[in-house]
Amino acid sequence: MSFLYKTVSGCFFQPSKVIRLPKMILAVFLLFTFHPSAYSQPIVKRWESSQDMKKKMASEIDAVFVPARSTPKSAIIVDDKTAFQTIIGLGNSLEHSTCYNISLLPPERQEKVLESIVDADKGIGMNLMRICFGTADFTASPWYSYDDPPNGQPDPELKHFSIKKDRKYVLPVLKLALKINPDLKFFASPWSPPGWMKTNKSMCGGRINPQYYAPFAEYLARSIEAYQAEGIDIIAITLQNEPEYFPDTYPTCGWTAEQQRDFIRDHLGPVFKKHNLTTKIWCYDHNFNHPNYPATILKDDRAAKYIDGTGFHLYEGKPSAMTWLHERFPDKHLYFTEGSTFDIPGAVEIVSYFRNWARCYNAWVTVIDHETQPNAGPHDCSPTCIVLNSKTLELEYRFDYYMYGHFMKYIKRGAIRISSTPSKTVPNVAFKNPGGSIVLITVNPTKKKRKFTIGWAGRGLKTELGPESIATLIWQP
Repeated sequence: MSFLYKTVSGCFFQPSKVIRLPKMILAVFLLFTFHPSAYSQPIVKRWESSQDMKKKMASEIDAVFVPARSTPKSAIIVDDKTAFQTIIGLGNSLEHSTCYNISLLPPERQEKVLESIVDADKGIGMNLMRICFGTADFTASPWYSYDDPPNGQPDPELKHFSIKKDRKYVLPVLKLALKINPDLKFFASPWSPPGWMKTNKSMCGGRINPQYYAPFAEYLARSIEAYQAEGIDIIAITLQNEPEYFPDTYPTCGWTAEQQRDFIRDHLGPVFKKHNLTTKIWCYDHNFNHPNYPATILKDDRAAKYIDGTGFHLYEGKPSAMTWLHERFPDKHLYFTEGSTFDIPGAVEIVSYFRNWARCYNAWVTVIDHETQPNAGPHDCSPTCIVLNSKTLELEYRFDYYMYGHFMKYIKRGAIRISSTPSKTVPNVAFKNPGGSIVLITVNPTKKKRKFTIGWAGRGLKTELGPESIATLIWQP
């Protein structure tokens, strides 16, 4: 009796003599020569960017996991059986300044720049964008709301309601972005109610006047419906951008936590129900340093039933505030709604937001010009991920564009964050995409090359990351 033996390369041979092997050795031999899993491991694709811009989402050589009996204590262990929050999207803002700067370009170049922003194949695939109901501080327009009657007279019946001013350059850019990426989603925030609804009768500074809770709830419902009529669905709103900061130098409005609670409970929730709106309500929309503000609102069951979650900004406090709130209200979601991050330290920050339960990440202002304009408000502006030279109309794609891309291009809507070992030397976060692929984002914040091991499902992968660099690794189980 003769046998054909299969080599590791897949070829067959017939020996002149049959070599009789002990049963145990033969079993191991057969396992590793005929069992596909013994030599067919998941292929890991990898992209890397360096802060010095020598690498810009550069595709690296594919690697494979290998069976491992043990991994180093310092290894990043990815466990796709342990799941956390579901991601609804990642992006930036299409606020007035960004839309204005894009509108300065010829039509074909408008399309190209928007492709680079929202197209997952031709760009970095932002799929969740924040917009403004009325003007923000970053705008090329005089301040306006959607109900500005002559002489600032009260208009509780909203007879003067109109989004007409958004047609100048905001709506055309939003519609073009949506045409390029039909899966693009939007959430909206007002910087101020109409001035006549406030204690100082101005869009700048002052507080909400409780006597106008009812018309303001109707105002927000009509704003959503007006955008729906333009073909733009608003998946969520925040009631007020930064309700605890209300100087009179640009559109702002002060709200206490108790006011937001009462407004949602007694007015906004019932009005959305009356209008059959599915738009979700996110409370707070301000910094990490005051998580007691949303906690005050969520402790009221009658208000909480209308609230999907809480929005946070980065300017004060620590992202652990989101975990603090999650532990107290685990059925309410967390959203990172505003805050650009910069360079490799910015990548480390974004990792921390996701590790603290954020379901999205949204930077602030996508395209500013080379003089950081238009910016009608009092806040200084750093160069954004894309900078327009308003004199030559040339665009500069800065490192942050590629850094954002490591998250936004590869983490798909519906991805679930999974467990990965926290590390100060290689900050990281992992996700499982709807199609089953695993995404691991790793960051090296040091000025030296970093070698490390990734462990997953009893396998190991040794890899390295250049100085001040970020890498995205993806494999299909």
